[in-house]
Amino acid sequence: MADVLLEMRDITKTFPGVKALENVSIAVRRGEIHAICGENGAGKSTLMKVLSGVYPTGSYTGEIVLDGKPVHFNGIRDSESQGIVIIHQELALVPFLSIAENIFLGNEVRGAGGLIDWNRTNAEATKLLAEVGLAENPTSPVIQLGIGKQQLVEIAKALSKEVKLLILDEPTAALNDVDSAHLLDLLRRLRDRGITCIMISHKLNEITAIADSTTVIRDGRTVETLDMSAADSTQARIIRGMVGRDIDSFYPDRESAPGEEVFRIEDWTAWHPTQDRKVVDGASLNVRAGEVVGIAGLMGAGRTELAMSVFGRSYGRDISGRIFMHGKEVRARTVAEAINNGIAYATEDRKRYGLNLIADVCRNISSAALRKLSRGGWVNGNEEIKVAEQSRRDMNIKTSTVMATVGTLSGGNQQKVVLSKWLFTDPDVLILDEPTRGIDVGAKYEIYTIINKLVAQGKAVIVISSELPELLGMCDRVYTLSAGRITGEVPVREATQENLMALMTKEKELAG
Repeated sequence: MADVLLEMRDITKTFPGVKALENVSIAVRRGEIHAICGENGAGKSTLMKVLSGVYPTGSYTGEIVLDGKPVHFNGIRDSESQGIVIIHQELALVPFLSIAENIFLGNEVRGAGGLIDWNRTNAEATKLLAEVGLAENPTSPVIQLGIGKQQLVEIAKALSKEVKLLILDEPTAALNDVDSAHLLDLLRRLRDRGITCIMISHKLNEITAIADSTTVIRDGRTVETLDMSAADSTQARIIRGMVGRDIDSFYPDRESAPGEEVFRIEDWTAWHPTQDRKVVDGASLNVRAGEVVGIAGLMGAGRTELAMSVFGRSYGRDISGRIFMHGKEVRARTVAEAINNGIAYATEDRKRYGLNLIADVCRNISSAALRKLSRGGWVNGNEEIKVAEQSRRDMNIKTSTVMATVGTLSGGNQQKVVLSKWLFTDPDVLILDEPTRGIDVGAKYEIYTIINKLVAQGKAVIVISSELPELLGMCDRVYTLSAGRITGEVPVREATQENLMALMTKEKELAG
């Protein structure tokens, strides 16, 4: 019989009015990569919070057995003392501390007299950063790093501890294909060293590539655990277990019939806000009515910087270039001007920039266009609720009431609230930055369907994505970006992952 490191037996966890987990059981073998799959809201993260002590003993029923012995965790320190380390989907880094300080926070490297030995701290941090493939100065503040690099710092932080069981909640959600592949290789090396990993992920291609076993959870219950070496352990079977039905295609069909040009930028340049370098360098692109245009690029290529600098100059300095809407040059020097000119931007980081997590769904949906609901400086609350209810129905937002706090919704439903907010501004061009990051396959399909409806109405949509199959499945054309420069424009019928990647890595040829 395989050596079982961890068993979770009949775990039930209830919140007021909601049973998040009901008799969930899993068994994880020593030295394996064990994936956990399920739709948003299925209970995956709740289960891992039980395991790591975030939800302490007594707040749930059931039993946790580690190395054959029952264990009781009253907090994260208890689980870490047993070699269990969790990396949450919401990063837990202190932005104004250095990378090294974050890695060893609470686990400081001390020298004589109990004082922190900064030389050793930075040296050890450098080794850990090299292990996760991050070429950064350990003394740099974390706030200077993008989301993907911050994720790698979190993993380095976990490796700094005597980890026996590493739990990763959506570890590649913020990473592009190249960096995701690097991380998967890292997990394989950890497995070879005897470290057991539990990985929650919505990226089924990664799960089938790396997992030894996969447990599927639906509606707070265990559906099944698959041996991934078996021939019938396919993506289709995982999807069927997750959503309770077959999904014939990952991407809904759409008839493409682009019309007149809606949006164009010419020679767009933006400089880093604190460093002497260009983050966008002479970029030009356009999108037509009824068209989905993709932007592909590696991490640091300038995709988000391009979108944010166009959207009311909300990122960067010394920005130059021209913006045209329907053939007429417009100004978008502020976010308000951008919105008034029919430009909307849905950020890649919905929890930090896209939503007010402590406000209700209703207020979040209306927040970008309160002027449409106000008169004399007063917001018409009844109209605001009507708008939110209409969005809830149209977007299939799964919440019992629009007065629910948006932070309690699943990731997929939060993303629908973000889209609802920007659609309420009635934009002509909608820029979607990683619109399906961190959401499950069923919710992704719904987002794709929404995009198709928008372009059918004549909207112009720009999709920024780290997932090349997503761009190939949804777009009419794809622009590639490298080091802030547009390096190619490819009709999707001629595009492949290989030729897009070649254009995305064209920096050296263009330098100078």
